[in-house]
Amino acid sequence: MTDHQFGPFGITTGLDSSAESIAAAQAAEQSGYPAIWLSGGPLPGLQTIVDLVGATTSIKFVSGILGVTQYSAADVSATYAALEASAPGRFTAGLGGAHGPKPIATLNAYLDELDVPVERRVLAALGPKMLALAGQRTAGAYPFLTSAAYSAEARKVLGPDKLLAVSHLVVLEPDGDRARAIARDTISFFTRIPGYIASLKRQGFDERDQASLPDHMVDALAAWGSPADIKAKLSEHLDAGADHVAVNVITGETGPQPIEQWRTLAPTLLG
Repeated sequence: MTDHQFGPFGITTGLDSSAESIAAAQAAEQSGYPAIWLSGGPLPGLQTIVDLVGATTSIKFVSGILGVTQYSAADVSATYAALEASAPGRFTAGLGGAHGPKPIATLNAYLDELDVPVERRVLAALGPKMLALAGQRTAGAYPFLTSAAYSAEARKVLGPDKLLAVSHLVVLEPDGDRARAIARDTISFFTRIPGYIASLKRQGFDERDQASLPDHMVDALAAWGSPADIKAKLSEHLDAGADHVAVNVITGETGPQPIEQWRTLAPTLLG
């Protein structure tokens, strides 16, 4: 385990610099969550990270993830330096998205250029080669859409001392049919993306599984039910060797941040 003090549970969410996003970050902090992992897709730019850190007092932020083909190493290094000066210890650079024929080479070149300490950078790693690179050149790995069995395998690749933080889908819904329907809607999007297709196949979910999304697959990739049910499911990752689970609450609706669900889960997850 690295010296990252993220605690066992944090939040995965997409935020921008709007008043609504600022309020959501403040609500997560007030609920006691130690870290927010900022989804790369909704992030409008590096300034948002600066804005969110400035609007909160202690919660840590990790970019989960910055695409290395979208954000230059120089710009990420400058953002890290500025935040380290104004709010030391509160930003960790999560990197990934090296699409193309030679992703490992692309990431290696980027990391060569990046002026951020090894212990303050992580990689979005799914495959064994990317996990190995995360272990060699960063604080650790941040995989998404993975089972607890994957966490056990990832721990073997990373070794005992590297950070393994997983982002896991959560549906705060006791009705199994409804909860799984919400989860299926999100999971189905990723079964069309090559890196996730390969990752799911490595986890034992074949083409038929990925096409039909059977209950056993959904239940491995999404936690649902009561707060206690959800904590029990997420804790399987911790028992398997993960250090931290970033809770990715989905509701089946786009729009406002699921602040009330974060608050409902907090006493059970953080107590």
